[in-house]
Amino acid sequence: MKTTGLASALCALATALGIGSAHAQILIGQTVGITGSAAATVAESMQGAALYIDHVNAKGGVGGQKVEVISLDDKFDPKLTLQNAKMLIEEKGVIGLFMTRGTPHTQGIMPLLEQHGVPLVGPSTGAMVLHQPVPKYIFNVRAPYQREVEKAITHLNTLGIKRIGVVHVDDTFGADGLAGAQSGFKANQLDALFIEKFDRAKPDYSAIAPRVAQKQPQAVVFIGTGAAVVDGIKALRSAGVTGQIVTLSNNASGGFVKLLGDQARGVVVTQVFPSERSLNYPVVKEAMELARARNISDLTPAMVEGFVSAKVLVEGIKRAGPKPDRAKLHAGLESIKKWDLGGVELSYSPTDHSGLVFADLSIIGSDGRFKR
Repeated sequence: MKTTGLASALCALATALGIGSAHAQILIGQTVGITGSAAATVAESMQGAALYIDHVNAKGGVGGQKVEVISLDDKFDPKLTLQNAKMLIEEKGVIGLFMTRGTPHTQGIMPLLEQHGVPLVGPSTGAMVLHQPVPKYIFNVRAPYQREVEKAITHLNTLGIKRIGVVHVDDTFGADGLAGAQSGFKANQLDALFIEKFDRAKPDYSAIAPRVAQKQPQAVVFIGTGAAVVDGIKALRSAGVTGQIVTLSNNASGGFVKLLGDQARGVVVTQVFPSERSLNYPVVKEAMELARARNISDLTPAMVEGFVSAKVLVEGIKRAGPKPDRAKLHAGLESIKKWDLGGVELSYSPTDHSGLVFADLSIIGSDGRFKR
C-alpha cells in the first residue's frame, strides 16, 4: 500500500508503538482506521497510547517484557476490521486487542473474540451494545454515547433551547446515539424537532441540509464520525442553519477542529475524559509531562483517551502475571477494582465492564481548542 501524508505519519507512529520490533514479547493487536474518515482522530488517540506504552517499554516493559502493539489499517471499513482481527488473532497470536474504532466495526468482531477468548481493551466507541448485556471479552474505558447525548440535551434545555433536531449516521452507532437522544428528550419533556439520517459509506446532505434549515432549529445534535460530520456541519451552515451544533466525543480531536476550519468555533463536543489541560487530574499531568518530553506542546481529548486506555491495558497485563496469555489477561482486567489511574477511578467485574462513567461538555473556542 502506498502511503502519503497522514498515512505516512501514521505508519511512523505505528512503528513508535512497536510494530516490527523483534524484541517485543507481549503482542497486542489493533485494527483501526489509520486512513479513512476517522483518520484524524485515530492519529491522536494512537499518539496518546504511544506516549504511555513507549514510557513503559523504556523502563523495561512489564515484568521485563516489552509490549508490542501491531496496528493494522482497516480504513474505517467494518469488513476490513473483521479481516484484520482474524489475522491478528489467528496468525499473529496476539493475547488481546486494543482500541478498535467504530460501533459496527467492534460489533462485527465480537463473535471472533468469543471464539478465541481474546479480550478487547478500550474500544473507541460508547455504544450501549458494548455495555449491556455485558460482553465477556470487551473491557470498555469510556462512558456510553447515550449518557453523552442525554447530558447534552439536558444542558441545552437548561439554557432554554427547546427546538432541537437530530442528524445521525444510518448504522448501529447512529441508532445508539439516537436512543440516547430520545431518552434525553423524554427526560426533559421535549420532542425532537426532526430526525434525519445519512448513509455511512456515502454521506449526502444535498436534501437533508435544506430540510433542516426549513425547520429553523435552535440546536442540532450531529451523530457521526470525522469527515462525514465535518461535511455535514458545513452543509448545514451553507443552507442557513444558525443554531448550536453538538457532536459526540468520538470527534474530540484537534484533527476534527482543523477539518472544520472557520466553522469550528462554537461547536459543542461532548467529552468522556477529564480536560486535556486540567492539572487537577494526575493522569492528565502525567500525559502532559510525557508529551513535553517528546516536544509535543498540547494534548487533545483523543490523546488523553489513548493514554488512559493504554494505562488500563498495561495494568491488565501486569495483573496477568509473568507469562501473560489471553485467559490471564482477561482475569487480570477483571480483577481491577476501584483503581485510581490518576484522579479518575475504574472498576471491572464479571457483571460490569463499563469502566469510567465520566461525561462532560466542551465548546470549541476561537483558538481551536476545547474549552470546558
